[in-house]
Amino acid sequence: MKKQVRVWIIICLLIICFLVFKFLFKPSYTDAYSSIEPIATHSNGSEFAGSGACAACHLEIYKTHIETAHFKSSANANIKTVKGSFKAHENSFNLNDSIEFRINIKNGALYQDIFLKSNNKPISSSRFDVVIGSGTKGQSYLKWQDSSLYQLQVSYFTPNNSWINSPGYPSNKLISDRPIFERCLECHLTYAQSIKRFYKRNSYKKSQMVYGIDCERCHGPALTHVNFHSKNPQDTVAMHIGKHSRLTRQQSLDACALCHSGLRMRGRKSPFSFVVGDTLNQFSSPDYTEEDLEKLDVHGNQYGLLSASKCFEKSNTMNCTTCHNPHENQRDNHIVFNKECQSCHSIKEKDHKVCTVSKETKNASNNNCIQCHMPLVSSKGMKIETSLDTLKPVQVRTHLIGIYTNRLSN
Repeated sequence: MKKQVRVWIIICLLIICFLVFKFLFKPSYTDAYSSIEPIATHSNGSEFAGSGACAACHLEIYKTHIETAHFKSSANANIKTVKGSFKAHENSFNLNDSIEFRINIKNGALYQDIFLKSNNKPISSSRFDVVIGSGTKGQSYLKWQDSSLYQLQVSYFTPNNSWINSPGYPSNKLISDRPIFERCLECHLTYAQSIKRFYKRNSYKKSQMVYGIDCERCHGPALTHVNFHSKNPQDTVAMHIGKHSRLTRQQSLDACALCHSGLRMRGRKSPFSFVVGDTLNQFSSPDYTEEDLEKLDVHGNQYGLLSASKCFEKSNTMNCTTCHNPHENQRDNHIVFNKECQSCHSIKEKDHKVCTVSKETKNASNNNCIQCHMPLVSSKGMKIETSLDTLKPVQVRTHLIGIYTNRLSN
């Protein structure tokens, strides 16, 4: 009997020791993860983690998002991010009969060098510091001068694979580099913190620049979210992050309209103060009315054109993400866009009819709804100087969905 008691006592002691050991040496999630430091701080006090921090939990989305034009809309300038050739005879642009631009690589950095053609005398040399533009249509380049940003006079135009005079610069004339203000950056960067100076509006804190239109531009500064879920990986409910599923239709549209509704009249609130979920008209207002439809330019005012389309007017839910997945590069993937069109237009109803064009016309357009109903149109405002005295309008796909006769654009 005593022997059995001793056995049970030993068993109980072993169980107690096991439980104590398990409690004292329980794996700690906080030991496995360390908090990351912010890469920038928004004017509202929230902090940015950087898109790279999202990859730990959202790797597949991150991998596809970094291939989008949004993500590539700005970056530090280097040989990988700058488009165009640096080879001899391909790295130059003649501004006029006297001035030549050459793009050179010196000590691993890229430079815009300006020469007098008559005697090959150098006039100036400016380093490429910031790339603006994904390269889908083209790119422009900025330089730092102390804490101030300026646009260089040479840009790159993708359709011609050539260096050109930067849009907005006077044709055939060499002038001082153009200062870049916050509103210019607001549509190409996730965040930039201005240094407020009444005499200079193009100064910024270099340490507070978040390049590209990245995860945190659409979901809000995410440092708190990242640190919370790093410490609590077992918690699968997203905390401290903006979710688009919670937005109203107008809030979702406003997130895109900030940069895709043309020039807007700025209120008292400064650029970069708007965050997704805010009401855009409280920050700025459009400088057009419904009567100005014919004046809306295809470059930059996709929202104005879309909202004037019958497809949009007859829908209670249609917004930009109905057709565009911001996490993926869908450019020229007409199959994806066709599916969205056909989701409404596949059933013969009074207002939703199937395509009635001939089979030959369908074949000619590769059965592409977008080519016929959202054709490429020449921009009225965006024109490129491709050579001396030659201005070429940029072709942009209109977002005024409609029936266009004899329009089978490439």
